[in-house]
Amino acid sequence: MDISRAYELMIIVDSDVDDGDIDAVISRVEGLVVDEGGRIASTDNWGRRRFAYEIQHKLEGTYVVWEIVTESAGLPNTERQLRLADDIVRHKLFRLPESEAARRGLFGEAVPA
Repeated sequence: MDISRAYELMIIVDSDVDDGDIDAVISRVEGLVVDEGGRIASTDNWGRRRFAYEIQHKLEGTYVVWEIVTESAGLPNTERQLRLADDIVRHKLFRLPESEAARRGLFGEAVPA
């Protein structure tokens, strides 16, 4: 029996990317996740934010967060592609604890609050 795992993925898109092209970056990342067997549970575009400190000579970027459910352990190809992408300043993928994933309704139908 396969075990579902829930992850949260955050990326910061380079501030040089035009606002109109952000959706293309989001679609590309979602495609990587789906190609690797993941299911996108939610996408949250936080918009352009100022950094607390300079990152790669940049002072701001666009933050996007996904909740992902997958049968595989991590998303190694997705992470590799994110490391190599010139238009992504930073990314972070972490596994959600089972209790938090269940609370968010990621393993089935969400329970109304």
